[in-house]
Amino acid sequence: MHYPLNVYLGKVREYEGSKPSAIAKYQVDGELKLTELGLEGDQQAEKVVHGGPDRALCHYPREHYIYWAREFPEQAELFTSPAYGENLSTEGLTEKDVYIGDIFRWGDALIQVTQPRSPCYKLNYHFGIHDMSSLMQETGYCGWLYRVVLAGNVSTESPLELVSRLSDVTVAEAIATAWHMPFDDEQYHRLLSAAGLSVSWTRTMQKRRISGKIEDNSRRLFDK
Repeated sequence: MHYPLNVYLGKVREYEGSKPSAIAKYQVDGELKLTELGLEGDQQAEKVVHGGPDRALCHYPREHYIYWAREFPEQAELFTSPAYGENLSTEGLTEKDVYIGDIFRWGDALIQVTQPRSPCYKLNYHFGIHDMSSLMQETGYCGWLYRVVLAGNVSTESPLELVSRLSDVTVAEAIATAWHMPFDDEQYHRLLSAAGLSVSWTRTMQKRRISGKIEDNSRRLFDK
């Protein structure tokens, strides 16, 4: 299958009342260079939790914006790509269709799905909705992240093409395992076995198995 896509870049900006962010991205066209850390010209504000080799690109399904606009009709004009700060946007490809470890060809490059996006509190500020990050997590409409397996020249005219499927864990199942279920060691082991899982998610799942408890996500979701 081939999936046409829109591509977006952004620079870090200061926001009064919030922390710096590169969420305000703009659509680009033509040839681009994809490095192991992402698209040339794209930035991340906090590289400890954003960016890096396992989080080089963010993908968000365009169809989710229809849901959000219906949920928040008074702010419907906000819900259009790339409002969630994504680099890639498609139709016909959601968390239920994509698997941890999937490798896609994009132009001369290869990219691999590493984890769901973990929504953070900055989204609450940017949408003016106090629990947007939590709502994304609850609905599972989070999108996902990629590492760059092979850097190279890419183009907005080149579609994504799935070339390898390496696990049986969808992004939707990873989201459910992490955030929608009570403690389940068997499911954590299953997720850990998914080829290509990011270091961050591997660490989190292994910590759960060792400690026997689920971590507190309130700081990530609400900065508390």
